Amino acid sequence: MNPSPNLFLVGPTGAGKTSIGQRLAAHYGLPFVDLDVEIEARCGTTIADIFEREGETGFRARECAHLDEFSLREGIVLATGAGAVLDPANRQALMSRGTVLMLGVSVEEQLARLEHDTARPMIAGPDRLGRLKALAEHRNYLYEDIADLIFHGRHESVDDAVPRAIALLERHWKRT
Repeated sequence: MNPSPNLFLVGPTGAGKTSIGQRLAAHYGLPFVDLDVEIEARCGTTIADIFEREGETGFRARECAHLDEFSLREGIVLATGAGAVLDPANRQALMSRGTVLMLGVSVEEQLARLEHDTARPMIAGPDRLGRLKALAEHRNYLYEDIADLIFHGRHESVDDAVPRAIALLERHWKRT
């Protein structure tokens, strides 16, 4: 059983935070929250529209407020947006309010998983591979810095990945 008040999933776009997070929440009998979905629901529009109207700065302010609110809850699995770790206050909130699980994935795997995705403003444009590499270079050390655990993705289905993630979490919680 999860002795932590919360489980927070961080990692790059396409790492599986939502897919794996939903399964982890079901396994532990906890509610699942996708931070980006909550932002869209409360704002009544898409993240791409928020980026277009308010820029990245406006979106990040909304993201910070929502992350603070949801991370204060107890007993949830929260999938953060890929850029949530950019803000130092977000990193501190995640580290101090639960277990942080980084989902790691290679840029090549991201590219394959996101091949048909057109909704993510941070990877929009003709050089998607270049964008993903730049984002990885800028963000991966932030994910790693706050992570209690790092779960490396493989070329596998969610059904195969989830038991590995559960085993990793269970080993960690037995030690703490």
